[in-house]
Amino acid sequence: MRKACLVLLSVLVLGGIVFAAPAKVIKIGLSFSDFATERWPVEDALMTKLAAAQGAQVVSQVANHDAKLQNDQIENMALQGVDVIIIIAEDGAAAATAVDEAVKSGVKCIAYDRLIKSPNISAYISFDNTEVGRAEARGVVKVVDHGKFMLLGGSPTDNNAVLVRNGQMEVLKPYIDSGKIKIVADQWVDNWDPPTATKIMENALTAQNNNIDAVVASNDGTALGALQAMKAQGLAGKVPISGQDATAAGCNSIVMGEQTVTVYKDVRLLSPMAIDMAIKLAKGQPIEGLKMYKLSDITLDKNQKGQVPCKFLPVVQVDKNNVYDVIVKSGFQSYDDVYRDVPDSMKPPKP
Repeated sequence: MRKACLVLLSVLVLGGIVFAAPAKVIKIGLSFSDFATERWPVEDALMTKLAAAQGAQVVSQVANHDAKLQNDQIENMALQGVDVIIIIAEDGAAAATAVDEAVKSGVKCIAYDRLIKSPNISAYISFDNTEVGRAEARGVVKVVDHGKFMLLGGSPTDNNAVLVRNGQMEVLKPYIDSGKIKIVADQWVDNWDPPTATKIMENALTAQNNNIDAVVASNDGTALGALQAMKAQGLAGKVPISGQDATAAGCNSIVMGEQTVTVYKDVRLLSPMAIDMAIKLAKGQPIEGLKMYKLSDITLDKNQKGQVPCKFLPVVQVDKNNVYDVIVKSGFQSYDDVYRDVPDSMKPPKP
């Protein structure tokens, strides 16, 4: 079995001369579910850069929404001798098999932003996904707190989508129980795919004769997909809709008066955390700031056994009132991207 900790220097004494062999280079694997999601290519480049700055090599692969392919790629990374694999799972349950095998061979695994349902992961780092759902629902209810609502969930294979929905329902349930809100459509979007969200929204609008008062969508991609269908019916900007990720397109839609709210998760904090953890795990050093959670609690599934060490970062609700201060001024998205196609007379000054 390959040792997880590294022998930094081997020393050879020959003829009174001490020769120090170079330190073993740390190898980090990056396993991405897809690159269709706007944030993943950005974080791939960022983590690769951060790893190189610390002298580590990176092997990066993309599964293109194929859970079996991702498992094969994880297995291949382990065979290539990586020390740690950072995994953005396509399917958190399916990836557990590959993780368990990798760990048996001495490779540490970090679940990045999406939970992998295995107690053998060394860390699960993400954002407070339940609060994401609360913020989305609060943002919509602030505009419309009664009538016919549609729920547009994320990918059913992504545990984050379950936690987000749990947060949404914490806010919506009192309104539903009182009869103020009626859920007339509830769909999950495979792979968080915007075109799929468009089709789902088209069908919902047809079934309801366009009589939908609000949409609680779970990320910017699905929200923007739904908005395509809403635009065709003249409803964009009239029916509030939520999202998350504070993507450039999502923020632009907010300032254009179409998307109502997004939830800002500063991935610039998550990527450095992942690389720092990977380096420490490769060196056999302890990781601080993790808290143990039962898998049954973070999956909302009592059949899940074991615990995983986790760290969850805070999130911020963003709408037209604070998008400039929170997103643009912080440099998370560029001024030009956020205010694309906005008339100059309606733009704030460049920061």
